[in-house]
Amino acid sequence: MDPIHVHIPFPKLKDYRELLRKRKYDLEIYFPSSVLDQLEHGDLALIADALDWGPSITIHAPFMDLNPGAVDRMVRSATQMRFKQVLGVASVLRPRVIVFHAAYDRWRYAGRTDIWLENSMEVWPRVVEAAVKAGTRLAVENVFDEDPEALALLIEKIGHRDFGFCFDTGHFNIFSSVPMEQWFQRLGKHIIETHLHDNAGSADSHLVPGTGTVDFAKFFGLLREHALRPVYTLEAHDAEDIEPGLGRLRELLRSR
Repeated sequence: MDPIHVHIPFPKLKDYRELLRKRKYDLEIYFPSSVLDQLEHGDLALIADALDWGPSITIHAPFMDLNPGAVDRMVRSATQMRFKQVLGVASVLRPRVIVFHAAYDRWRYAGRTDIWLENSMEVWPRVVEAAVKAGTRLAVENVFDEDPEALALLIEKIGHRDFGFCFDTGHFNIFSSVPMEQWFQRLGKHIIETHLHDNAGSADSHLVPGTGTVDFAKFFGLLREHALRPVYTLEAHDAEDIEPGLGRLRELLRSR
């Protein structure tokens, strides 16, 4: 069966270390900006050594206040700096994928995807070049996106096989105004990671899959229909939800 990564914010790695080692989880590690400002190269080497069960690793890049498509050049500059920092982490931890937020929001841009896309192209080509050198792939995640068009335009504009899409089921359930099938029709071939969590459609609750209103049977059916085998990541925000969440996802994967 395909491995399922467990999303863990870096500050919680120490608290969860014995659980992680005991269960031998594969990991997606989220590095907030505050952590990146404190890490030294030697610290990263120690972290890599501490993951002595040899997990498969992905990384979630920082995202708070960042926007690679920002109109304000200083915001883009700060975003580039943070992305450069997380790529430095990747050069040590060698993740399979780094997940980023592309930060398009039609309300903020009044629907002008062209403005956001033009500004984004000042940031992403350099990030992709550095990621390729680090031997990792990049995925941009749907967050406030009501449809797949903006992310599809960005991915097609970059046009690199290692720059793809991370389908977040919880964000889709809250924000999408179009059916799941449309996301797969537009972006299915670009999916390289999935963020799997549930909610009731009104808040980003990060519930165990199957305890909210996300149609996971449809989601995994579409993955099967499109012959996709992305990285699977459980985004459970509470430690007690990890095992129930993994159990539910394993059931869904067995039924594929």
